[in-house]
Amino acid sequence: MSPKKRITMHDHAAEASLFKRRALFTFCCVVALLSVLVTNLYHLQVESYKDYATRSNDNRIRVVPIAPSRGLIYDRNGVLLAENQPFYSLDLVPEKIANMSETLDELAKLIEISPDERENFTEALKFHRRFKPLTLKNQLTEEQVAIFSVNQHRFPGITVEAGLKRNYPYVSQLTHVLGYVGKINTRDRAQLERNDQWKNYAATKDIGKQGIEKFYESLLHGTPGHLEEEVNNRGRTIRTLKIVPPEPGQDIYLTLDLQLQQKAVELLQGHKGSIVAIDPRDGGILALVSSPSYDPNQFVQGINSKDYSDLLNDKSRPLINRATQGQYAPASTVKPIIALLGLDEKAVTEHTRIWDPGFWQIPGVERKYRDWKRWGHGWVNVYSAIVESCDTYFYELAYKIGVDPIARFMEQFGFGQNTGVDIFEESAGNMPSKEWKRLKYNQAWYIGDTISVGIGQGYWTATPLQLASATAILANNGRRFPPHLLKSIKDNTAKIDSPINELPPIELKNPRNWKIINEAMRQTAHKSRFTDASYTAAMKTGTAQVIGVAENTKYDANKIAEHFRDNALVVAYAPFENPKIVLAVVMENAGWGGANAGPVARAMLDEYMLRDTWKPTP
Repeated sequence: MSPKKRITMHDHAAEASLFKRRALFTFCCVVALLSVLVTNLYHLQVESYKDYATRSNDNRIRVVPIAPSRGLIYDRNGVLLAENQPFYSLDLVPEKIANMSETLDELAKLIEISPDERENFTEALKFHRRFKPLTLKNQLTEEQVAIFSVNQHRFPGITVEAGLKRNYPYVSQLTHVLGYVGKINTRDRAQLERNDQWKNYAATKDIGKQGIEKFYESLLHGTPGHLEEEVNNRGRTIRTLKIVPPEPGQDIYLTLDLQLQQKAVELLQGHKGSIVAIDPRDGGILALVSSPSYDPNQFVQGINSKDYSDLLNDKSRPLINRATQGQYAPASTVKPIIALLGLDEKAVTEHTRIWDPGFWQIPGVERKYRDWKRWGHGWVNVYSAIVESCDTYFYELAYKIGVDPIARFMEQFGFGQNTGVDIFEESAGNMPSKEWKRLKYNQAWYIGDTISVGIGQGYWTATPLQLASATAILANNGRRFPPHLLKSIKDNTAKIDSPINELPPIELKNPRNWKIINEAMRQTAHKSRFTDASYTAAMKTGTAQVIGVAENTKYDANKIAEHFRDNALVVAYAPFENPKIVLAVVMENAGWGGANAGPVARAMLDEYMLRDTWKPTP
């Protein structure tokens, strides 16, 4: 076998040069890669240290929000109207329970667990982390808590937890003012997210749904706190690192006078209607009652479908706030304001007399507009027309003035628009005009429409709150204070009074006209209900038709259904010389205003003007 040939290197210098170039290229690549590695290490460990440290802590530290306690609500005298009451719930940690079905069966022998509660718990369990507690039953009684506490050793993983819930101690007496809180639903959450407030409700289950609770939610809710927990990779708590306590909501004081509110509730017992009382000196609402009412505590922990359906289908409509949403023909209660306009426009004077034969006719028209007194009042002037509530006088006056001037003047008194009261549940009512009818019905305005407006009927509707507010302006000789419920706010440091908002006053061409109209209302009160009163008062009654009556047909309440009978109304204030309280009373289908609503107004003013030592009735 011949020996293997040896390879001969022909050019040693060239080979060495090639090797050096390759080695240099490899070295440069290694340096470049090391540079990239060092740069990335610098970026990760220096430049992005805070970011990744935070991410690491997020994996290690869990922030648990703590709900704030809700602010309390008081009346003007410091009586507690809405409180936070302790409650107990039964909570289970699923992973600590070997057999859930058997455990629930055993629990049911000690504490009543309804089929709905068990079904809701079982459904929620499907989407719940097994190491976190889940509520089985809310609102345990003290007896149930005691029974379970004695037997708790038999139920590992089950505990009784305490919390706070809203409670309204005066139940239905203040429902339409205070409103209520309820569970946060998807619509509430969407609204909170739109307002960038959802993070403040992470630990909160309830939110204001109606009334003061809703309007002043931002004050009452407070600011949540949080605790920081160290957790393992499965999310289980290892230890608590830090606690930041929540800031409780602010306490608020209302202008309401509970004593007067309870008197109004008592007077309306068994009747549908409303009573509103206002302090004309600042617009503070002293009483605001809508009857019938309902228990707001039903909604705090969630009302069941049957009870809610009963409320919705109740023909007396307890869910409606009649004081701010009920729309009624104001009837004769607005005659003093129409007379005021007539005087200021010189359509009549203080001494102008009109003959009332019991009816009035549009010139050249055969139809007769009847007065409530079929044989008439004879000769009447502005005083006797208001005292006797003479329809004929106001038919004539409305005909002379016209509907549009009436509408413009009445809008200054707040008719046809929201009063701005600090609850959201409010209707504007309707102040008709020629333009309104054209837009609403695409019809022309007729003189007959104006005649109906002249006695507060026809298309004109108003809420009891509007009637009280307008009467307050009349009693104040044109000074205007929008009605409101908030009196003051209290936080941890001080009690701050809510500022009084005064609107520009109504200015008449002749300021003496205020005195004329108020004197006529004083005479009305003295003649009808306040002859023996120890204080002076002013008032005007009204009877509003619910259905029309044919021209030659006599109205007989006993022959028609109750819901078609006339509404009874009264507006009043006292004392006459320096008014401190203004009232509006509306009683649905009660009949004659003076006979039925009049005694209620007298009782309310007596309660306020002649009050003695008093304690609230729960």
